[in-house]
Amino acid sequence: MRLGVLDVGSNTVHLLVVDAHPGARPLPAHSHKAELRLAQLLDGNGAIGPDGVEKLVDVVQDALQAAEDKGVEDLLPFATSAVREASNADDVLARVKAETGVELQVLSGAEEARLTFLAVRRWFGWSAGKLLVLDIGGGSLEIAYGIDEEPDTAVSLPLGAGRLTAGWLPGDPPSSDDIRALRRHVRAEIARTVGEFSRFGAPDHVVATSKTFKQLARIAGAARSADGLYVQRELKRGSLQAWVPRLAAMTTAQRSALPGVSEGRSGQLVAGALVAEAAMDLLEVENLEVCPWALREGVILRRLDHMGSA
Repeated sequence: MRLGVLDVGSNTVHLLVVDAHPGARPLPAHSHKAELRLAQLLDGNGAIGPDGVEKLVDVVQDALQAAEDKGVEDLLPFATSAVREASNADDVLARVKAETGVELQVLSGAEEARLTFLAVRRWFGWSAGKLLVLDIGGGSLEIAYGIDEEPDTAVSLPLGAGRLTAGWLPGDPPSSDDIRALRRHVRAEIARTVGEFSRFGAPDHVVATSKTFKQLARIAGAARSADGLYVQRELKRGSLQAWVPRLAAMTTAQRSALPGVSEGRSGQLVAGALVAEAAMDLLEVENLEVCPWALREGVILRRLDHMGSA
């Protein structure tokens, strides 16, 4: 059957259409994206303003039309941290449902981490052993650890690249004082959670998902997206540490000229790099592998599991 997953994230609204059935690998059939940056559209009270809600409704309607055009039988719509944490989340969800008919399921941070972990486990299989999974989104950082398909522990921290850029790095390029302040903040937040993971012992395999890690790996020398899904892509902590000060000294335009860095994400790359570096450092990760599957695939896999057991 043809499934569609509609991901209302902090940076983008992304419709992923796949051909899938229980027990089989989902095959991508279509991708429809719109940059919305909900995390940056919050007002002083933490609410998504009228313009932001209007844009969200329009984008969801466009995605619905794309899903219909591609013959989607079952649409799985969900929202993550930007909607979850908006002070007017209930009003936003009601407006989207009233105008589009789409009832967005708001995932908790822990659910995000668990579903991303499921996708990574299915991608690498049981031979990967104990997995540590890192995911940097626009609004939050998810970390999960486990040996099965359900992680033994999972946390979600308010350390998304879009959120931190909007709140901490106003300059272009950002000032060294702002960089230092953000670095201290990020490390203090992550350090509080390290004990939850270290008590389980060292992982056998460390994996990262998300656009931020893909871009950081690419500028550090990993293969291009055009080289295919199955090429191994790694990011070493030493390489990342060398790149952080270089990225911080660049303007947004200069970063967007780097290999694999999109213009829309280049402004967030410094904050994302600081989070990635801190997580690898504090969790004592020397090297990680980038996984092409993440939250959207996790949502699809869970749906297929439920279909298979029905």
